[in-house]
Amino acid sequence: MNNNSKKNISSQKISTAQIIHIANLAAIPITKVEEEELRLAFEQTLNTIAELQSVDISNIEPTHQVTGFENILREDKVNQENMFSQKEALKNAKETHAGYFVVPRVLTHE
Repeated sequence: MNNNSKKNISSQKISTAQIIHIANLAAIPITKVEEEELRLAFEQTLNTIAELQSVDISNIEPTHQVTGFENILREDKVNQENMFSQKEALKNAKETHAGYFVVPRVLTHE
């Protein structure tokens, strides 16, 4: 990238209010010092992304992978010797109901 294209990149600005909003969305408490550190880090990240977006890649072929490895698939066969019966699978469960594992609820509707 030449110096002219670097100069054309606008600096991304993030406000403290945006940082507080993001922290609230993530349910992460942050201090005033962390607010400023995060604001600067977000700005740096956005500026790096803007710089990358300004690079001319029109003559570059897409690279999907560089190792030369090929995906090796195996036939999907059921191996009866490695299978548990339902009774065997549930025998150490703390709680079961009608042949299923019972676990504590993790999703709630508020």
